[in-house]
Amino acid sequence: MLSFLKLIRYKNLIMVLLTMVLTKYALITSFTKEAYLSNLEFLILSISVISITAGGYIINDLFDITADKINKPNKIFIEKSISKKKAKNSYLILTFVGLILGVYLSIINLNNTTLLLYFITVTSLYFYSKYLKKTVLLGNLMISILIVLPIFMVVSLNNSSITDFINDSYMELNNIIFLYLIFAFFTTLIREIIKDIEDVDGDVKIKAKTLPILFGRNRATKVAFFFSGILLIFLLLILQYLKTNMVFLVYGIVFILLPLLYFMYKLWFSESKKNYSKLSNLMKVIMFFGILSMLLFKF
Repeated sequence: MLSFLKLIRYKNLIMVLLTMVLTKYALITSFTKEAYLSNLEFLILSISVISITAGGYIINDLFDITADKINKPNKIFIEKSISKKKAKNSYLILTFVGLILGVYLSIINLNNTTLLLYFITVTSLYFYSKYLKKTVLLGNLMISILIVLPIFMVVSLNNSSITDFINDSYMELNNIIFLYLIFAFFTTLIREIIKDIEDVDGDVKIKAKTLPILFGRNRATKVAFFFSGILLIFLLLILQYLKTNMVFLVYGIVFILLPLLYFMYKLWFSESKKNYSKLSNLMKVIMFFGILSMLLFKF
């Protein structure tokens, strides 16, 4: 059971669930008391997203067995703790359950956007794992886009009609959501590039064409640093806008801006696999505190 939980990256799934919960019950409810997505429907949405995400991790590991034997030999579960057949069956079951629940929820809410997104997500996760993960930047960009979809789905299903989008409170909410989507996109993109640099040895073995393989670790590091610089400018602009709100300002500086500056400093001088692994974890912490900031809207 523990091996299966590690296989589906239960810690990452908790992060996805936390993001969805905070989006609905901290962020959205701070702007409107009208809950168009009931608690039961939100539970169905959460289970569907978590199931598809878990399935995505499994199919990714199935295609990465050869590379993972080099990159992370101590974290391989397929063929060691669980057979390939069971892993494939788990992927199919989780994806099917998630898709069926998602289709049901989209239909009863008359939401064609989320219906389409479910099919796009399932297809994209498969093609990412089989093909795009091995290509320069395309895989990084795709996973960065997919990571923001849970937030978008929660918001989309909470808008009951087009009038919501022209309502002042909803317009402000949608603007804030857009900022969180940008934050999630760039933090994920940076982390994905860092992970490619960390895993370069195994990726060479499977003849992948990731950024560090085609252009070298140093240049790939500079690309990650460049995107970190964009994220830094983005955060500075937001903090400038929030300078009159001391709670947001202090939180942003202490828990997001300063860690990002430290991340960039360490990134510039990183060389070893161990350094990049630490940077990947640090970016995950920055992502966590960024999402956790949704709680501030309740105060």
